[in-house]
Amino acid sequence: MTRLGLTAVTCLLFAVSHASAQQPPSGRSFHDRYAELVANPRHLGDSARLSELFRVNWQYVMTEFPEFATYVGYPGQNARWTDNSLQAIERRKRELQEPLAVVKSVRRDRLSPPDRLNYDLFRRGLEERIEGTRFKDEYLAITQLGGVQQDVGQLLAVMPTTSVGDYENMLARLNGVPPLVDQTIVLLGKGLEAGITPPRVTLRDVPDQIRGITPDDPMASPLLRPFAEFPPAIPASERERLTRAARDAYTQRVAPAYRKLYDYVTGTYIPKTRESIGMRELPDGPAWYGYRVRQFTTTSLSPDQIHALGLREVKRIRGLMDSVIASTGFKGSFADFARFLRTDPQFFYDDSASLVRAYRDIAKRADPGLIKLFGRLPRLPYGVTTIPSFMAKSQTTAYYQGGSLQAGRPGYFFVNTYDLKSRPKWEMEALSLHESVPGHHLQIALAQELDGLPEFRRYGGYTAFVEGWGLYAEGLGPELGMYQDPYSKFGQLTYEMWRAVRLVLDTGIHAMGWTRQQAIDFFKDNAPKAEQDIVVEVDRYIVNPGQALAYKIGQLKFRELRDSAVAAFGPRFDIRAYHDEVLRNGALPLDLLEQDVREWIAKKR
Repeated sequence: MTRLGLTAVTCLLFAVSHASAQQPPSGRSFHDRYAELVANPRHLGDSARLSELFRVNWQYVMTEFPEFATYVGYPGQNARWTDNSLQAIERRKRELQEPLAVVKSVRRDRLSPPDRLNYDLFRRGLEERIEGTRFKDEYLAITQLGGVQQDVGQLLAVMPTTSVGDYENMLARLNGVPPLVDQTIVLLGKGLEAGITPPRVTLRDVPDQIRGITPDDPMASPLLRPFAEFPPAIPASERERLTRAARDAYTQRVAPAYRKLYDYVTGTYIPKTRESIGMRELPDGPAWYGYRVRQFTTTSLSPDQIHALGLREVKRIRGLMDSVIASTGFKGSFADFARFLRTDPQFFYDDSASLVRAYRDIAKRADPGLIKLFGRLPRLPYGVTTIPSFMAKSQTTAYYQGGSLQAGRPGYFFVNTYDLKSRPKWEMEALSLHESVPGHHLQIALAQELDGLPEFRRYGGYTAFVEGWGLYAEGLGPELGMYQDPYSKFGQLTYEMWRAVRLVLDTGIHAMGWTRQQAIDFFKDNAPKAEQDIVVEVDRYIVNPGQALAYKIGQLKFRELRDSAVAAFGPRFDIRAYHDEVLRNGALPLDLLEQDVREWIAKKR
């Protein structure tokens, strides 16, 4: 799973308005710059106007979403937060029409093939965002997986810390937490009024998440961790001043704001949240879920079609799993084998340090084999670290957080060390390949390093492509010397089964009325993951409808296209050339990925 850790970034690339907390670098408003591009089509050629549109839009995104600017290393925004007031959110929705008017005024037939692809992706993204403005995603401002109780600490942890100015930016953001919390409370309140909330059962850990970042001792808070260890370039006198200012900000503003949030969440919000779990129970819920299914899969598949596909995949993978069980000589049923894998001490580490070292060892064993599978590799390095303790209980087994060459920050593969008896050894190779290399780190870092692409493509993404690639990458383990023992191979199949199960559960919960326990039981019956992990996963599907569908849908497309290339080229098939082709454009919707690969096959035959 990839994670920016920034709630505001859910509307990253195409959220546009002409009013902002800051003016664009030129001094003219974004409104004027868009209007100029529409009104004077002959002043610039179509290609030049399109390029200027991308440049103006990117400047806007960086000023409107300063958290994302920090993430990509765009300068000048590190002291600010996104304005998540109701007025700003509605304004951004209304004014998505402005860049759409510009792109519609560009004559597509006069563009080069690369610019036509840029045009199509930009326009498609805008139109999809506009379609989604009818749905009130902003009312779901806090879940167990994200929100102001997690995002602030995550952002502070990735901010630059090389100069006094960097620490001043952090202080500005700390002092800006109260308005951020107040905006969140307003959004949650509007959600209660509209009947749009997460299910109550999924919010059980949120109060502890808030308390986990607000201990009595300021320096014990994860939010002030950057002030506990300064780089040598910061003079001692400045360290004392900055630390004192951070403690004051925490004591006087941050902690009181979060305690206010805690009181609201526990006393008002959670007791009034809904007991139902499916999106179909929300206002306009069936249409909302249908939209999210299309958005996350980049296909026109219906929930019923996806549910049936999931059941077929579960059956297929179960046959492969049964074969592996037979190869071990195990005597007993599938449920017995699953219980063995979940409980036998040989499959678990006794301490978190050993678990993390083992993950690092797997990642570094994978690195040398990449040259056999890829002609181009990223320059950006990556590391393996742990999910912060205050959020680990409700988080998934692992996630990837991208780095930035511009910001001087590596990518990170975050692993969960909460409840070691739910972190079996046999799942570690598949998980590492998904989150680091050849999975998320390789694909996302390569996309960021592509030359000649507009920024919205280098830093954007489509979940079906990104997560589909991650799952496809798990299947490359044999070429990298992984899955040598039957338990690791079974772990890889378990992870593929896990994603097939998602197709059944997500559609079952949100379109067919499945209960939470029904989903948990189906998961347990088909994948021997630990119960803690299963419960966290099911609750994740409940609060993020549609997202879990992307993995299997995307993986099946990568496999289908590879099979087509093998059939077309026969002994001339070059796996490095295939991988370089599917990654050369960055993330694409699956229909455009298929179009590109089929054209490549036809050209190379």
